Amino acid sequence: MVPILDYLLDRQMSPQWRGMLSALASEFEAQIGRDELRHLMHRVGGRFAAAHPLPASDSTADLALTLNARWHEMDWGYVELADEPESLRIVHYCAPLPAFGKSALAWTPAFLEGAYQTWLSALGAQGLSVAQTSNYTDDTAIEFRLSRHAV
Repeated sequence: MVPILDYLLDRQMSPQWRGMLSALASEFEAQIGRDELRHLMHRVGGRFAAAHPLPASDSTADLALTLNARWHEMDWGYVELADEPESLRIVHYCAPLPAFGKSALAWTPAFLEGAYQTWLSALGAQGLSVAQTSNYTDDTAIEFRLSRHAV
């Protein structure tokens, strides 16, 4: 299954940006540490979310539909949400983050973390934090949790 996903993601990423994004990521990594890059991408994600606000949602299912409509508009994969006793589980699939190169997968998911933090805070989740809880996996999933305490 993984080769199929790799192929589909490769087709999703515009060839006009692949080389440039990879070179950009390499230069960033040469000049800036990974922790700083995560903070930078978190802020970029927050800026993106602020520029693309979400309407209010009545339920987790409604929020998932709204988020997926936003991601669909830009070909950035999709999200699954699940209410859990102490957190909201957020699993994002098929984000085109590999366009930055494999080593950048250590810091580019912070873009999604920042976007989800900004959107969820604007929708009323003040005092709660979104934290990445898994690495980008072979099935293209990245997991985050919204909870009172960072995971």
